[in-house]
Amino acid sequence: MTRHGKNCTAGAVYTYHEKKKDTAASGYGTQNIRLSRDAVKDFDCCCLSLQPCHDPVVTPDGYLYEREAILEYILHQKKEIARQMKAYEKQRGARREEQKELQRAAAQDQVRGFLEKEAAIVSRPLNPFTPKAASGNSPDDARPGSSAGPTGKDKDKALPSFWIPSLTPEAKATKLEKPSRTVTCPMSGKPLRMSDLTPVRFTPLDSSVDRVGLITRSERYVCAVTRDSLSNATPCAVLRPS
Repeated sequence: MTRHGKNCTAGAVYTYHEKKKDTAASGYGTQNIRLSRDAVKDFDCCCLSLQPCHDPVVTPDGYLYEREAILEYILHQKKEIARQMKAYEKQRGARREEQKELQRAAAQDQVRGFLEKEAAIVSRPLNPFTPKAASGNSPDDARPGSSAGPTGKDKDKALPSFWIPSLTPEAKATKLEKPSRTVTCPMSGKPLRMSDLTPVRFTPLDSSVDRVGLITRSERYVCAVTRDSLSNATPCAVLRPS
């Protein structure tokens, strides 16, 4: 094969490799990829720290956590819920005060309008010999096709001029939703409590090896009943004492 033939840049065939490359670059369509061994954590590793557990606990759904990591997560979630609830109550109180202020302003406008109408009333004697002034009753005043709405010029004046600082639209504050007081599991999203966590006691393969030496091994624990080595390919179960 010549040197020019190795540079396949003008081929008429849309190869499978090019199709896969374009699909991954565009982000559309169904993409399948085979995960390597590094992308899968071991069965005895924490779902939060991704490290082998020293004091493991398991949820009812089967997710394994380090006790210290899950406790820290639950405390952080409770603080975050308290902060969100405080912000929600603050916004709720501000909206309540705003509604009261609007009602108070509307009542003052009604009182002011009533007083202005009362002050505008002037009693004058009625003279029966004074002719009535024809105002607005001539046929020229009522033109066909005329409407009481604003004209085109009035509409142009009513349009907001966003380039003028005084007429710049303001962004309204985001309405906060009432936060949930329930702490959820970081993996399943279901409600999680400390009483739901079950401590796990793994049976080491060699009880004479310390924890540091046990971590470096690929096979660390065995089944407490059958004494078979445990791995990611082994379905594991935790027995909870009643």
